[in-house]
Amino acid sequence: MTLNLAPHFYLLPEDGAASATRLDSLALALLLLTGAVALAVLALTIGFAVRYRAGSDADRSNAPGQGRGIEIAWTLTPLLLFLGIYAWAAIDYVKLYQPPADAMPVFVVAKQWMWKAQHRNGRREVGELHLPLGRPVRLVMTSEDVIHSFYVPAFRIKQDVLPGRYTSISFTPSRAGEYHLFCTEFCGTDHALMLGKVVVQPPGEFARWLTEGPRQPGMAQRGYALFRDYGCSGCHAAGSTVHAPSLNGLLGRPVHLADGRELRADEAYVRDAILVPDKDVVAGYAPIMPSFAGKIGEEDLLAIIEYIRETGHADTAERR
Repeated sequence: MTLNLAPHFYLLPEDGAASATRLDSLALALLLLTGAVALAVLALTIGFAVRYRAGSDADRSNAPGQGRGIEIAWTLTPLLLFLGIYAWAAIDYVKLYQPPADAMPVFVVAKQWMWKAQHRNGRREVGELHLPLGRPVRLVMTSEDVIHSFYVPAFRIKQDVLPGRYTSISFTPSRAGEYHLFCTEFCGTDHALMLGKVVVQPPGEFARWLTEGPRQPGMAQRGYALFRDYGCSGCHAAGSTVHAPSLNGLLGRPVHLADGRELRADEAYVRDAILVPDKDVVAGYAPIMPSFAGKIGEEDLLAIIEYIRETGHADTAERR
């Protein structure tokens, strides 16, 4: 058997996600469009410079006084083309932040100088992120200390990871393999060593990996234990004597606030309700909940949020 060691030419870097394919197509379209315009302008400039150079026999009589049709054409045509490019880019951008309903959540916590990931069944990893091939994924991310930035060049995705809030990004891995993961926000002395890798596996292989390793409680199960340990169940459980809002099925539900606003509960809302309870007080309830700021770590917060999410499913007990 002979090996083909001839060098290969790639117009674009390796792509490992559907987001990369879309964004590469957009970049190529923009490059071809602007390149075509630049070449057209260059050709016209050279052509006119040669034809109407000093001493040429070009007919300069009856020069047009106006060319409204040409002016409208060269104004509207580029405008429409670039509005089309803008719409294309906007659609692809929205897809990164509006995941499909079946997207698999993975929780990522950044810390000087490492990436920590946790899956819903409790499997944890540091410096690596295993994902299934062909399934939409939604990363929910936060930082324990300073600003970091999650960047996978092969997926063409980059998202800042901030302390004190959640950010998220969605994509669908489209090719099995291992891909570099970087932090692209200067985060301290060892910023350059904050490296990792994303491992994309076929669904069956990923399912086996997910169930291997030390047996750990799922995130919802651990969140339920924390929910009780921190005393949350004393106020929010059914039958409690304390007048507190019910948390069953809270994630994704509209919430009416005491100041007249309405919002849809997401991870950030639950996090703020735990750490800054006076920020968004639910209508009809007194602001008596104590703050747990400085008492609950980021990973425990994510587990509690996952437990609250699971209360919205009929098969909560089965999933735990």
